[in-house]
Amino acid sequence: MSAQAEEPRGTETVPAPLKRHDSLWGDAEKVSHSNHHGSRVSWVRTLSLAFQSVGIIYGDIGTSPLYVYSSTFPDGIKHNDDLLGVLSLIIYTLIIIPMLKYVFIVLYANDNGDGGTFALYSLISRYAKIRMIPDQQAEDAAVSNYRIEAPNSQLRRAQWAKQKLESSKAAKIALFTLTILGTSMVIGDGTLTPAISVLSAVSGIREKAPSLTQTQVVLISVAILFMLFSVQRFGTDKVGYTFAPVISVWFLFIAGIGLYNLVVHDVGVLRAFNPIYIIQYFKRNGKEGWVSLGGVILCVTGTEGMFADLGHFNIRAVQISFNGILFPAVGLCYIGQAAYLRKFPENVANTFYRSIPAPMFWPTFIVAILAAIIASQAMLSGAFAILSKALSLGCMPRVQVIHTSHKYEGQVYIPEVNFIMGLASIVVTVAFRTTTSIGHAYGSVLLLHSSSPPT
Repeated sequence: MSAQAEEPRGTETVPAPLKRHDSLWGDAEKVSHSNHHGSRVSWVRTLSLAFQSVGIIYGDIGTSPLYVYSSTFPDGIKHNDDLLGVLSLIIYTLIIIPMLKYVFIVLYANDNGDGGTFALYSLISRYAKIRMIPDQQAEDAAVSNYRIEAPNSQLRRAQWAKQKLESSKAAKIALFTLTILGTSMVIGDGTLTPAISVLSAVSGIREKAPSLTQTQVVLISVAILFMLFSVQRFGTDKVGYTFAPVISVWFLFIAGIGLYNLVVHDVGVLRAFNPIYIIQYFKRNGKEGWVSLGGVILCVTGTEGMFADLGHFNIRAVQISFNGILFPAVGLCYIGQAAYLRKFPENVANTFYRSIPAPMFWPTFIVAILAAIIASQAMLSGAFAILSKALSLGCMPRVQVIHTSHKYEGQVYIPEVNFIMGLASIVVTVAFRTTTSIGHAYGSVLLLHSSSPPT
């Protein structure tokens, strides 16, 4: 007799709900429920990370007002309205590349909280079998082969692109080559930037101490570089808390000086928010206007550090620090410099220091030197984060990776990498003895780096 016949009359048997068992659902459930760095962080910790990120990420992009206008107008300002065109270019470059591209788009293309070129490669490997290196993570090995009919044109295009990538060996090689190339450029920048920023900052002292010889400047720079690379072993946590106050004071100074120049010299430069001045600038200057973009783009140097250093912080912390601190301060500084140059265009070769009010000169000068030294920290921390990701993917020989903070996840220090980068920076400092040669070398690196994939 069936079990159903033994049930008392008047009662109905409710069948148990069926469970879904297809592989696509299982893979999606496993990945979507994974906890990654920064996914569940309190606001107190987020604000703490945002403060630390000021000292780690923004030293490079934050010190660009020192040289952008002089690099954009190497032969002087020929037409006074050119300042409005260049200021408009600077404002919209800052809005489009760091803010819209990185802060609101690229930061979300992270691999469980890690940023950098290898993180992008690993992220693509989550959804397509294109990896040319051994799988080290369960999610990568479990990419589903389950096929369903895409419900809309967007998914159909994505499915088509995935099939093309998986079936083309040339595409896999090209993608992996671009990953290695982009990573190499970031690490190269991380080696050159400390040498360039420190040597340039120390060379600036000769303006007030002309008795210093170039050899003495190099020796002082080497000593500073030695100390800079020595403190890396204390970790991003402690380095960030140490450097953040200096960079915060720097942003406070340049914002205040920019606001002062705007009010005192020419409030009319605010018209540069109208992009029509960009069109007029290019019409007026033709080829020279396009060439000057090489100077304008310097306003976003170090932007890639926001993504490369993401593993040390989290998305919300970087968004808060950029939109709340860096963009207003740097934007005011550029606007104030343009207002000053509208009245004193002959001072374009040394805009920043000439625009400082006399009582604020020495404090700003000292903070500027410290900020220029700290500027290299973004690329150092970014190199550690990117190489740590490369190690987790099996792309490098096994080296020692030290996790420098139990409080904040993702903060690492690699002694071997730190030693090699520090030694290379010191060699570069000794080799480049003049500011001119440094500028040419850095310009070449930036030109190459501008053609690399986002890192």
